[in-house]
Amino acid sequence: MHQYSIFNPARSRPAPAQTVDALAHTLSEYLPAEQVQQIKRAYYYAEQAHEGQSRRSGEPYVTHPLAVASILAEMHMDAQSLMAALLHDVIEDTAVTKQALSNQFGETVAELVDGVSKLTRIEFQSKAEQQAENFQKMALAMAKDIRVILVKLADRLHNMRTLGVLRADKRRRIARETLEIYAPIAQRLGMHKVRVEFEDLGFQAMHPMRARRIRKAIEARYGDRKRVMESIRETIENCLTEEGHSAQVLGREKHLFSIYSKMRNKRKSLREIMDLYAFRIVVDSVDSCYRVLGCVHGLYKPVPGQFKDYIAIPKANGYQSLHTVLFGMQGVPIEIQIRTHEMEEMANNGIAAHWLYKANETEPKRNSSHARARQWVQGLLEMQQRAGDSLEFIENVKIDLFPDEVYVFTPRGDIMELPAGATAVDFAYAVHSDIGNSCVACRINRRLAPLSEPLQSGQTVEVVTTPGAQPNPAWLHFVVTAKARSGIRHFLKHQRRNEAVNLGKRMLDRALASLSENLAEFDDEQLLKLVHSTHARNIDSIFEQIGMGNRVAYLTAKQLVNLRDEIRDTGREDVPPALMREAMVIHGTEGFLVNFARCCYPIPGDHIVGIVSSEKGVVVHCENCHNSIALSSQPERVVPLTWSDSIERDFSVELKVELSKQRGIIAVLATRVNGADGSIEKISVEDENPKISTIHLIIGVHSRIHLANIMRRIRNIPAVIKVEREKH
Repeated sequence: MHQYSIFNPARSRPAPAQTVDALAHTLSEYLPAEQVQQIKRAYYYAEQAHEGQSRRSGEPYVTHPLAVASILAEMHMDAQSLMAALLHDVIEDTAVTKQALSNQFGETVAELVDGVSKLTRIEFQSKAEQQAENFQKMALAMAKDIRVILVKLADRLHNMRTLGVLRADKRRRIARETLEIYAPIAQRLGMHKVRVEFEDLGFQAMHPMRARRIRKAIEARYGDRKRVMESIRETIENCLTEEGHSAQVLGREKHLFSIYSKMRNKRKSLREIMDLYAFRIVVDSVDSCYRVLGCVHGLYKPVPGQFKDYIAIPKANGYQSLHTVLFGMQGVPIEIQIRTHEMEEMANNGIAAHWLYKANETEPKRNSSHARARQWVQGLLEMQQRAGDSLEFIENVKIDLFPDEVYVFTPRGDIMELPAGATAVDFAYAVHSDIGNSCVACRINRRLAPLSEPLQSGQTVEVVTTPGAQPNPAWLHFVVTAKARSGIRHFLKHQRRNEAVNLGKRMLDRALASLSENLAEFDDEQLLKLVHSTHARNIDSIFEQIGMGNRVAYLTAKQLVNLRDEIRDTGREDVPPALMREAMVIHGTEGFLVNFARCCYPIPGDHIVGIVSSEKGVVVHCENCHNSIALSSQPERVVPLTWSDSIERDFSVELKVELSKQRGIIAVLATRVNGADGSIEKISVEDENPKISTIHLIIGVHSRIHLANIMRRIRNIPAVIKVEREKH
């Protein structure tokens, strides 16, 4: 048996059933008669509910749910899904309630219809936030019953087939949403046929002229290929027959969007893409797959490094097949996929393949495809809970939808699937969020490696963790999985909030000290008065706002004292100068919300002052810095600061060194700095004239005494003319 095809929209999909009797005939092939009757009853109910309504094309509205049900019938979906497909717009577009549906067709069908209805309420809004919130609702509905998304995909597929009646701008918007979200979801659930049709219909709606030109070029090119395709197919079929194998040899379909994507992304011409011949061999057992592989490798030489065994290690969406590339006649590459009939069904329909429910059960049979899909949905829910907003969530999901996988091993030999380009940090978060949060190093194939090194298939990865370790913000530059990205962001946000609360508490305590008060002396009832009067959620929220720079500590302190003493606030907002207020001690370990200014590079020993900046907390400046002087007219933003006596960390400081040009002088300079226990963070050179160079150094020092020692050692270099601390 053989089959060749190129993409043709007219024959790429079966015509939908036009009547309920045609649908019932299709269903009777795999569903019991009583279930078919229930589905027909759902159709008549929907027909009555939608009476008088019509689509933009002028057809009665009920033709749409009938077409959606027909798409699901092609996938052999269960009776409850088909009833939900027929009724999916009833709650949204008619006066029928969820409770009425539940009474008529059962709680499960009503929940499915309600889940699909919720997804469509803001579907055609153009705002990114609303699209993102819509997808969040989809994740929640999928978590309750994953059949919701299957009905939704079928609904979207029929809408895509009938896009022609809409305005061009609306067609493009719906097509873009389909290509960005729905096609990748279909891919993630292993539904190849649906994904291919989404992509081709979306491509034709987005770029109709490009689609027409590529289709014409393919059809012209296809005529030249037919004879060669037939010759290769006969050769493979004869070889398999001689070896006693019963197999179907099928010419693989080419679809427009994949050809267009390859041309655009790989910068290849149509001739280069079409010079690759592709066949699919379908056999009756897994054992036969490997035997047939041996036959085709004996017939043509395999291309090294192009063999992939997705039977032993299935893809994340449950796809299984053997892939190999052969050197054909005159060196023409031949792509071969070998799989069983069950794998072929799974490749085309994915999670929808053989979706059979036991009587009165709401859980599908536990097979690997369903388990993987549920695992993915649970991952979506976890990301949703951690995301700061719907846009961050949708960004994470798009990252996760769905690049090529690499397969790596844990030290115990378990296989982990990760996207291409994943690192040890992605691996750590895939194992568990706590391991990701506390990882400090990794071993790849038993050798120490950087955490940022991309993983390759077949490697064994071991993560080294340390109690008390925490994620590094720099990891966000190289992680690729949504779980790692959302895990790091969630931890950093949580840490930032804790730091803001602690800093705000200290700032309020210092402000109260200026009023001869102490925060510890205020009881819970008095603090609660402050919460109510400021309309905050709780007292920690007030501390957080102070720490983030969104609330003035001194004014909050006055308000707290006034509320305690029941003094009427006169509305005056006088804030005494910084010198008259109680100073807050800087330890250098405050975290994200105490930053050291890059204009004056303050170091321990300098007279310092803090400037409160919205969302950034306190920025530490030198007292004589032009920025801090300029802000002295806004005393509410100025925080008096002092250094702690015990600081054990380096602070950056900038030096300007003028010296006569000599070979190797920068190396001498670096040696002197390192010899004085200083670290060079940055070095830049500017040439003022042919004989003298000006070098700007940013170095790490402990204190002013340490800096003076380093400057003295630099001055002792004979070539140095002048060295001074730079303050911009």
